[in-house]
Amino acid sequence: MATLNPTVTAQLSRGIGRLTNLTFSHGTGTTIHTTCGRSLLDFTTGIGVLNTGHSHPRVVAAAKAQLDRIVHAQVNIGYHEKMLELTEVLAPSLPGGLDTLFYSTTGAEAVENAVKVARCYTGKHAVVVFRGGYHGRTFGTMAMTTSSRIYRQKFGPLLPGIHVTPFPYEYHGITTQMALDELEQLFKDTLHEEDVAAFLIEPVLGEGGYVPAPPDFLQKIRQFAHSKKALLICDEVQTGFGRTGSLFASSSPYYGDVRPDILTMAKGIASGFPLSAVAMRREISEACEPGMLGGTYAGNALSCSAAVETQHVLREERLVENSEKMGVRLRDNLGAIQNSAFTKGLIGDIRGLGLMVGMEFAPDAVSGIKNKFCQEAVKEGLLVLGCSTFEVVRFVPPLNVTEEEVDAACEKVEAALKKIL
Repeated sequence: MATLNPTVTAQLSRGIGRLTNLTFSHGTGTTIHTTCGRSLLDFTTGIGVLNTGHSHPRVVAAAKAQLDRIVHAQVNIGYHEKMLELTEVLAPSLPGGLDTLFYSTTGAEAVENAVKVARCYTGKHAVVVFRGGYHGRTFGTMAMTTSSRIYRQKFGPLLPGIHVTPFPYEYHGITTQMALDELEQLFKDTLHEEDVAAFLIEPVLGEGGYVPAPPDFLQKIRQFAHSKKALLICDEVQTGFGRTGSLFASSSPYYGDVRPDILTMAKGIASGFPLSAVAMRREISEACEPGMLGGTYAGNALSCSAAVETQHVLREERLVENSEKMGVRLRDNLGAIQNSAFTKGLIGDIRGLGLMVGMEFAPDAVSGIKNKFCQEAVKEGLLVLGCSTFEVVRFVPPLNVTEEEVDAACEKVEAALKKIL
């Protein structure tokens, strides 16, 4: 099908926002192909899902082999081989202190289960989240998401007991100390520690603008949470599995050994197959009675088979190390563009960890410029997405992206910018 059928597209909900009207047919590595014959460099990777690239042959082969054995073995009925194998592979690589896993299907489902477990363990209900965070679109996670009002508008009233405090965003003047002061004030005028079950934070804001927390911030939040007898939940749905140049951001050299009490993961875990997980300390997990957790598709066998091979590929092909190396190259290239005369000072900030990179336009750039840029980039043969309530473009290539592909993408960035600046 080379062209869109308007009768068919009219039957799809208008509630879905789309970057393009392209129809994709297949993908290989960093390249995605359309039904009309175009090939584009994909620096979105399904919003940080395809860490091993499109259709990695080893992951595809593992999934095909699993199709011949069993596709769905429901978690509340019994165990299945691939879930047990995945657990053997994942458990040794988890941040320190995390030794128990629960599998689910989506990132939002993982976050909701993390909050359920935190409430169960602490006997408390309130959750502190950080401004700009994105945690999902379900009814519970929607209340915890503040990266954009579009995710929650007209859906209220939302889940109660969610309290928002600033995330350090130094480009917009919010320092670590300011954020910590606001958090202290929240507990003076609004919250009591006897009510707070958990603090939920992304080590790097995702939808909120690809903003890494300052190196010492996560450690200070952990200390503060524990001083209030609350748990720290790190949402690594997007940052996990090498995206930031470390397998998990919360145990990276950048942040040190944060040791969250609970960690959520999804996206890059299975190279595009729907799977998520919650990792926690055993004593926290033991608070839940059998039957309190579950889900029809939780830990699906086909997804687990893809996840097992994904972990092997990440390690054996050294994709985590490549993420760090190519991330430096990407940021350096974008920095050179930022400093070029033709940008007229309108690119304000280049930031990120590993291959989770944000480019923010300066405040005096025209409103809506990130969307204009993304559309021009598509014309140049590059897929990138905007994010944040500010004018931010994110770059999320596969972790096996090459130097040549990074350089080619940046050439397309420069060409697109020259058309709009």
